[in-house]
Amino acid sequence: MADTMHALEKNPNWKGRRGPVVLVIMDGVGYGKYEDGDAVKASKMKYLDWFTANCPHTKLKAHGTAVGLPTDDDMGNSEVGHNAMGCGRVFAQGAKLVGESISNGSMFQAATWQKLSKNVISNNSTLHFIGLVSDGNVHAHIDHLKAMIAQANKDGVKKIRVHALLDGRDVDPTSALNYITPLEEYLASFSGCDYQIASGGGRMYMTMDRYNADWSMVQRGWYAHVLGEGRQFESATKAIETYRNEVPGLLDQDMHEFVIAKDGKAVGTIEDKDSVIYFNFRGDRALEITKAFETAANADFPYFDRKRVPAVEYAGMMEYDGDAHIPSQYLVNPPSIDRTMGEYLTKTGVHLLAISETQKYGHVTYFFNGNKQGKFDDSLEDYIEVPSDVVPFEQRPWMKCAEITDKVIEAIKSGKYDHIRLNFPNGDMVGHTGVFNAVVCSMEGMDLQLGRLKAAIEEAGGILCLTADHGNSDDMFEHAKDGSVKKDKDGEPKAKTSHSLNPVPGIIYDPEYKGEYDNTSLNSGLGISSWPATLMNLMGYYAPTDYDKSMINLK
Repeated sequence: MADTMHALEKNPNWKGRRGPVVLVIMDGVGYGKYEDGDAVKASKMKYLDWFTANCPHTKLKAHGTAVGLPTDDDMGNSEVGHNAMGCGRVFAQGAKLVGESISNGSMFQAATWQKLSKNVISNNSTLHFIGLVSDGNVHAHIDHLKAMIAQANKDGVKKIRVHALLDGRDVDPTSALNYITPLEEYLASFSGCDYQIASGGGRMYMTMDRYNADWSMVQRGWYAHVLGEGRQFESATKAIETYRNEVPGLLDQDMHEFVIAKDGKAVGTIEDKDSVIYFNFRGDRALEITKAFETAANADFPYFDRKRVPAVEYAGMMEYDGDAHIPSQYLVNPPSIDRTMGEYLTKTGVHLLAISETQKYGHVTYFFNGNKQGKFDDSLEDYIEVPSDVVPFEQRPWMKCAEITDKVIEAIKSGKYDHIRLNFPNGDMVGHTGVFNAVVCSMEGMDLQLGRLKAAIEEAGGILCLTADHGNSDDMFEHAKDGSVKKDKDGEPKAKTSHSLNPVPGIIYDPEYKGEYDNTSLNSGLGISSWPATLMNLMGYYAPTDYDKSMINLK
């Protein structure tokens, strides 16, 4: 289909429904892999269980390549999930997006790069790069680093320091010199400039911790990268060779810190007025070092003593957490998404309502509409934001699901809307707290609202669709490789606060089903990007030909 927007084609065989098609996004609710730690299974979910037992349903992919991330080791998030559910296709969201932004120059034309580059030029200060130096392409790629160094040189940056994390997980376990020695040579090739590797070490020893598992890793990275503290060497190549001679069989990922020094002084400490780019694009191992840089020097920082917090311009390669907007500055913008479901439906004259509480209001509007502010058609769309409680979510785990449901039931009864989409944030926002009992409470509170929506849909003669943007509440404990639950120092299950890699529901409740599609089963093996085509079908329209496959098979 061409980029020119047209109204959707009606399905002449569709017999219609009295009420609207309602999409319920149960944020952070997936199908757990483990019994222990699955707060969804641990909850009394009378209505969700009823839907699962009595309605056609499937498991949908909501992470990794199914939502445009580089690999299936990448957990989904609310932003890419709502993008996928809103546009019906998968857009590049990770390494591919970074590569494209470098090749077309958009990264370097954008405000963040310009700001960081001009900062060091005007202050005659240093541009620092911290990240994984390999071509593994799971967290970072050395080609991205080299392209940024080349651009900085064109911009007129005279002093660059690279803080090189060694890989050995996404590439051969002892391949560090294949990347480090050529990088040293590359840096030295820029005549008239002072470009050097300043520090480094193994990715599993320093800097790249995740899930708040071991902040001492971040501390070791901070002390080496920022403060220049650690074992000194004349070069990174020499450091790697020395460690290998001392510890035969040492893996790159486990190598201790090295600090490059001259006459006993570190060559690359991070100082006030410098610029710092963390060039990993994957978020899970970027959040903690980012927090160390972005938490003010006089603010509470309980994880370790930073000793000194330089006033720098800090940016990540990407936005690592869209819910919390971390980091505050990043180099690569979200993808340019066109021809979303909302745009097609408004072109077709469909009346829409999007509603959630503050925590996810932007997700059912801005992100669902392809990272677009505002509405496509003021006369056809209504957006409602229910103000969230400003308290820790574990203290109000039911959040505003009842208030959201009040307004949705009112909207269903009004007869005004053909389509309603809503987000219950409970499973995600309470899931992030790691408080298991609070998550169970949040699930049971949400389930009561599913029961209310079920009754309203039955009365109105509509269709109710249940799904999620990713998992979270389904995986609340840390597990070892053998599936056992990890324990903390007190012997309690170690809480997991991150999203899961689990599939999410695809459920359709059509109480006035009229035989236009096979309702005995739904198509399997699909991702959440299949929702737009499915919803269009359920409203009596054919989906655009390039949209991802519908969950239903029309007769």
